[in-house]
Amino acid sequence: MIVVTGATGGLGGATVEHLLARVPADRIAVSVRDTAKAQHFADRGVRVRQGSYEDAAALRDAFEGAEQVLLVSGNDPAADMVGLHRNAVEAAVAAGAGRILYTSQQGAVPGNPYRPSDIHIATEAILADSGVAWTALRNGAYGPLDQVLGPWQRTGAIAQPEDGPVPYTDRADIAEATAVVLAGDRTFDGPVTLTAPTALTFDDLAKIASGLTGSTVKRIVLDDEQWVADQITAGVPEQLARLMLTWYQAARAGYFADAAPWLAELLGREPRTAAHRLAADWRAVGDRP
Repeated sequence: MIVVTGATGGLGGATVEHLLARVPADRIAVSVRDTAKAQHFADRGVRVRQGSYEDAAALRDAFEGAEQVLLVSGNDPAADMVGLHRNAVEAAVAAGAGRILYTSQQGAVPGNPYRPSDIHIATEAILADSGVAWTALRNGAYGPLDQVLGPWQRTGAIAQPEDGPVPYTDRADIAEATAVVLAGDRTFDGPVTLTAPTALTFDDLAKIASGLTGSTVKRIVLDDEQWVADQITAGVPEQLARLMLTWYQAARAGYFADAAPWLAELLGREPRTAAHRLAADWRAVGDRP
């Protein structure tokens, strides 16, 4: 049986949908905080059990019968995520899982200034010491592009701190590839990096955006502290702004620069590019044709 955590979230839920297209529903289970939110999976024959990383005993029950467990990483900056991930790994081991898969991050290596990297590095170390076969899916940046580009559609400018090349990746592609791995079509031991095929800078994206809009989208490089001050003025908590700043710092230092071939291999096609995503975002604003 394949058990997926976080199945009511974006990545976990999409992964389950792709699994349902590949394996019988009775081979799939989900461990979720609120079972009512997973009723749509139960209606299709998926086993739904309550479990959260805070409750080790519930997790052991939720993981019962698991051959593989997918641990979708948590992202609460106020929580002890390493400790919570340890709970999940230990529960999967106690349940007898043969392999644990974990949604890690591209560039999860020592020295990366992006603070969540430390969580992924520590969790991968826990997996390595677990005594169970494990896979760390080091996913490329797959959040909404406007999180890192800012409101370029409204302002006509990408006014952000200095950046570097990043293979911006589509979450839907990551979910599909994760399902492919879980379904057993390909096995990886240890870390594997899943990214779009090309790393782009904000200069590159500004040129793409200019082509979409028919007018020049400028790239304006902001001083780090000025950017943080602007974010605070806009209502973003300073702690969150400084956390996001470390992402730009990591990008400019090259920690996300390397694109990998594995996502395309798993999908059997070219992954969706940042250009495709920008075009979709542009059409969505104002329902453009």
